[in-house]
Parts: sequence; structure tokens; C-alpha cells
Amino acid sequence: MRVMVLVKATEDSEAGVMPSAELIQAMGAYNQELIDAGLMLAGDGLRPSSQGKRVAFDGDSRTVIDGPFDATSELVAGYWLWQVKDMDEAVEWVKRSPNPMLVPSEVEIRPLYEPADFIEAMSQ
Repeated sequence: MRVMVLVKATEDSEAGVMPSAELIQAMGAYNQELIDAGLMLAGDGLRPSSQGKRVAFDGDSRTVIDGPFDATSELVAGYWLWQVKDMDEAVEWVKRSPNPMLVPSEVEIRPLYEPADFIEAMSQ
């Protein structure tokens, strides 16, 4: 199963505060463990939402919204894409991670849809 592991933003990450050298080294070592275990498919940090844009859809209308975006705790500051056996394995790997932020933080794990999940919908 593939999962997207979402590192939630904090006030520091939204302000563009860079991690310490120690945290960068710890995360690099952790990422190497993920690669060596054959789990990591991709992963990156995201710049603050002030440098981003959203496109709102309403029928044929498209509206561009410039960042920064509200509700910092709901924003994403980084991600990993992993191939794991199941959600339990993903949770165990996240629990092994260094705290990805300089302050208390949260990481969300979400399974991805696979092509087989759409077969029933396509046959209707």
C-alpha cells in the first residue's frame, strides 16, 4: 500500500524558519533508513504558503488565490510518499522519525487510492 505522510506546518515553518543543522542531519539519516528499507518513493519539504497559490474551482470558473493561507495547523510543510505493507507499518516508521519541526508538531498518514479502487466506479 502507498501512503502519503504529511508533515503539518507550524508557525515557524510558515515564517520560513529553517531547521537546525542537527535536525537536518537527523532527518537525512532517517530518510536514508527509509530508502535502505525500500519504503521511500519520494519526499520533500515545502516552502511557506506565502510563496504558494491556490486555484479555486466553481463550475467553469477558476480563481487564483495568493498565499499565505490561514489555519496554519491544517497546512502541509513537507511530505513523504512511502510503499508499506499496511497502516501499522507506516505508523511505526513515523514514530521512529525525529520531530520534523523545532516545536511540537503533527504528522498525518493517508493511504493513496490505487487503480483497483476505481474499477467499480468505472463499471457503473
